[in-house]
Amino acid sequence: MDLQQLVAQARDGTPRAVARLISLVEDGSPRLRELAAALAPHTGHARVVGLTGSPGVGKSTTTSALVSALRADGRRVGVLAVDPSSPFSGGALLGDRVRMGEHATDPGVFIRSMATRGHLGGLAAATPQALRVLDAAGCDVILVETVGVGQSEVEVVALADTTVVLLAPGMGDGVQAAKAGILEVGDVFVVNKADRDGADATVRELQHMVSLNRRELAGPAWRPPVVRTVASAGQGIDELVGALDDHRAWLADHDRLADGARQRARAEVEAIALADLRGRIRGLAGDAGLDELAERVVAGELDPYAAADAVVAAVRG
Repeated sequence: MDLQQLVAQARDGTPRAVARLISLVEDGSPRLRELAAALAPHTGHARVVGLTGSPGVGKSTTTSALVSALRADGRRVGVLAVDPSSPFSGGALLGDRVRMGEHATDPGVFIRSMATRGHLGGLAAATPQALRVLDAAGCDVILVETVGVGQSEVEVVALADTTVVLLAPGMGDGVQAAKAGILEVGDVFVVNKADRDGADATVRELQHMVSLNRRELAGPAWRPPVVRTVASAGQGIDELVGALDDHRAWLADHDRLADGARQRARAEVEAIALADLRGRIRGLAGDAGLDELAERVVAGELDPYAAADAVVAAVRG
């Protein structure tokens, strides 16, 4: 099918067209540049919310509950749920669709599961371009659910307008939260499964750590709220939506929305450029150039910096 026709159908909200465009992105289609050019005039309108946290805190259940609340408010919603790929088989369960099955027949919701395919940072390499597809397709809000994060998988921060960090009672205290680096990345903190023992202590410790962290910042600073939820029962979801709206309003009042968009575009351009350069460098191996340089480094005839200079010179042509 003609690419322009696919883009037009996606803008009309046709799920099949949206799915095919995201598949082109994931598969690294030779027409990816053409697709990006076709999407560019229709992007920049969607609000992106990232949800991250450790495995088992209830990210998928919270995402599903958020979709219900946003749809009740009349907003079109896109969901990109990123699942880890097996380091052995390379496959991915893509199980988030199971937890969001109640939205499968809603024409105002588009859900896509994506495998990381070995990409680190909690997202898939194709996530930024997939976001552009959903943006052009008319989604008002796009929810990006990351894989279960550790201490360094916080790539979603560079992609989202608002980052929601989920925690649960019994998964570490405020000191552990500080060690994991989530105090710097969260715009809204959610203590999910708040009906469990220890929830009050988790909220208090998190609020204390957030207050200590924010004292070090100069100038106007957003103070991340701590919201209690029981996502499986829909409790606290309205408060979470309110916190998301408050953060959006704060960004607009302090002229931060445009800055965030520029930073995301800069990171996206840099990632594309680096991927292109990496591909060219790997292409040198076909001419035995890279292998020869590696052998000379192993033999002590060449230091790695000089070898790298030779690679850069070859890429420049």
